[in-house]
Amino acid sequence: MTTAPWRDPALPAAARVDDLLSRMTLREKTAQLYGVWVGAATDGAARAEGVAPHQHDMTADYDWAELIAHGLGQLTRSFGTAPVDPAPAAQALARAQRRIAGAGRFGIPAVAHEECLAGFTAWQATAYPVPLAWGATFDPPLIEEMAARIGQDLRSAGVHQGLAPVLDVVRDPRWGRVEETIGEDPYLTGTIGTAYVRGLESAGVIATLKHFAGYASSAGARNLAPVRAGIREFADVTLPPFEMALREGGARSVMAAYNETDGVPASADPALLTELLRAEWGFTGTVVADYFGIGFLETLHRVAGSAGEAAHAALAAGIDVELPTLKCYGKPLLEAVRSGEVAEELVDRAARRVLLQKCELGLLDEDWTPEPRTADLDLDSAANRALARRVAEESVVLLDNPDGALPLSPDARIAVVGPRAADALAMLGCYSFPSHVLTHHPEVPMGIEIPTLLEALRTELPDAKVTFAEGCAVSDPDTAGFEEAVARASEADVCLAVLGDRAGLFGRGTSGEGCDVTDLRLPGAQGDLLDALIATGVPVVLVLLTGRPYALGRWQGRLAAVVQAFFPGEEGGSAVAGVLSGRVNPSGRLPVSVPREPGGQPWTYLQPPLGLAGEVSNLDPTPLYAFGHGGSYTSFTWGDFTGGDDPAEIGTDGSHEVSVTVRNAGDRAGAEVVQLYLHDPVASVTRPDVRLIGYQRVELGVGEASRVTFRFHADLSSFTDRSGRRIVEPGVLELRLAASSSDVRHTARLHLTGAVREVGAGRRLRCEAEVSGPG
Repeated sequence: MTTAPWRDPALPAAARVDDLLSRMTLREKTAQLYGVWVGAATDGAARAEGVAPHQHDMTADYDWAELIAHGLGQLTRSFGTAPVDPAPAAQALARAQRRIAGAGRFGIPAVAHEECLAGFTAWQATAYPVPLAWGATFDPPLIEEMAARIGQDLRSAGVHQGLAPVLDVVRDPRWGRVEETIGEDPYLTGTIGTAYVRGLESAGVIATLKHFAGYASSAGARNLAPVRAGIREFADVTLPPFEMALREGGARSVMAAYNETDGVPASADPALLTELLRAEWGFTGTVVADYFGIGFLETLHRVAGSAGEAAHAALAAGIDVELPTLKCYGKPLLEAVRSGEVAEELVDRAARRVLLQKCELGLLDEDWTPEPRTADLDLDSAANRALARRVAEESVVLLDNPDGALPLSPDARIAVVGPRAADALAMLGCYSFPSHVLTHHPEVPMGIEIPTLLEALRTELPDAKVTFAEGCAVSDPDTAGFEEAVARASEADVCLAVLGDRAGLFGRGTSGEGCDVTDLRLPGAQGDLLDALIATGVPVVLVLLTGRPYALGRWQGRLAAVVQAFFPGEEGGSAVAGVLSGRVNPSGRLPVSVPREPGGQPWTYLQPPLGLAGEVSNLDPTPLYAFGHGGSYTSFTWGDFTGGDDPAEIGTDGSHEVSVTVRNAGDRAGAEVVQLYLHDPVASVTRPDVRLIGYQRVELGVGEASRVTFRFHADLSSFTDRSGRRIVEPGVLELRLAASSSDVRHTARLHLTGAVREVGAGRRLRCEAEVSGPG
């Protein structure tokens, strides 16, 4: 085999793979189409995943020698299933890879994959802020830098594929997985998600886009519920982030979603996974199943009567790899092919894609080695922590500070109250290793240092007198701790109410996968605790550490200040304390709207006219804090606006520039986020009243100014018409330069002239921005 063409690195990858496939048996080809979860043969691993063992077929004991005799496609979460020391674990993975390569005729190792939603989900690895916090930064270059570091750590451990980013667009914030998303806007999600993909792929790690597609649009905000989105919502809200991350980011894998849309499960939808993804968008990578998603075609969706039928449906639709372990693509698929029920060409199609990717990774080369690049594996380096802190600091949002209660006085008497103040897990999302796995191993230490907000505040303000009372638990209705909390607050100059979520899985948290909620009230007795603290008459600063937005209208005008952080990671305590002390000038912006009232969901800012406040209903859905909102300890002026001649005429394939000068008019350095929104007054189908089409973060010292220019192209006004075509329509448009979706500073009116123009996969997806000056 050593002289076979498929071993020749000088040949094109396609020629090598064609030669290899021609030599493989059916059994060897199907072996490339599934992963194995080593250690998942017991209910212990099922508990680590957070589901009851009987829900999934994870109890079969594998004969390891028999399993790998014909090859193996993937290894599932060698680091992410149980707490294992990284350096010995990397050596163990290398030994497993050598054994896999040595067992088959062709010496092909497996692709090792891991979760990396908020950092490498492994013991002792850096826990970065969750994706919702990435969105709050409005800073794609920073997120790309973070992802590159995550990718480097994955590669150093022998991992080839990362299961991130999540590109689902929030449609109902009651959904438990909001913390895993980047926000409620497809443009923000697409640009930040694309930056993450670029970073991960730059390290040689395959980025996996999930969940394709529609998962976040579930009815009633229930996890894995049916989706009833129309074709225009699907095309104009759900799909654009995926298209951008593929076209501009170069993602090499896509994960099929669990959901069904209008009766068709995504995992059995060739129109989605083959016609759109491959034929229209030109995707050439691999499509992997979400965990157990192929089996769900039989057990949950009931569109297949057996595991073999489920395998056929998924393979025909375009899923190349079954994850996390074999159930359908193993023996059931083999039998279906041998009986003639499934064409072997479908197996060949998927195997070719898998082997092409392995060829790209160097796994078909004779000089391939599984040995870790270094024997000393530090997954939480000082550089990692510094970067985690930068992301956390940029993500903190100052929602309100009406009378300047923040920053805190350095020698103030401060009462810190609330269930999130003294718990390190308050900083972490559901897919961080401590929240995801270590809760099942209480005897194992955290593995990384995570200062609580209480600890960080005492470090940040050493001259302040800081007292603490928990007040209540996160979700328990017990109010027994209120008395002590009120007493501590009454003795203080200011009270910090540190409230929020506990991340978990499948109902064990208030946020996270399977932790959906009926409304957006603060969990448990936390809202009542806040009322009790306000009643003392002491100024109360609300600090939220959450995975979703919560309704805050009940306390409007009653709080001294409000600070929002979305699970800001291991350095989140220091970041939030820095904002409270004034060391950090807050610059985060809301990636999701904050509602006034807890009911009336679903709600996002992307609403057509009928979705806005009006006289036809007594319910006012206007958010308390709009998408894109965020405050600062300095002030900015926006002037010298150009491009607003009324109206400028351009063709339906034309472009137009708008510019504004942003100046820091305050007394400290800070960052402004200039946002560009599109308003389409009249269209052939209803359109969102406004939607984000561009933004630029600008860092400015005291007195400094920068000129920000956006180059709008008519493609950015395109939408899906009544026939399902994506078109640019002539007519009047408004470009709105704004500090949030509701805070418009300058407006440019455009008149698009010419015929209706149909646009396709080659259209412009991004509004380019240019900054001249210090920022």
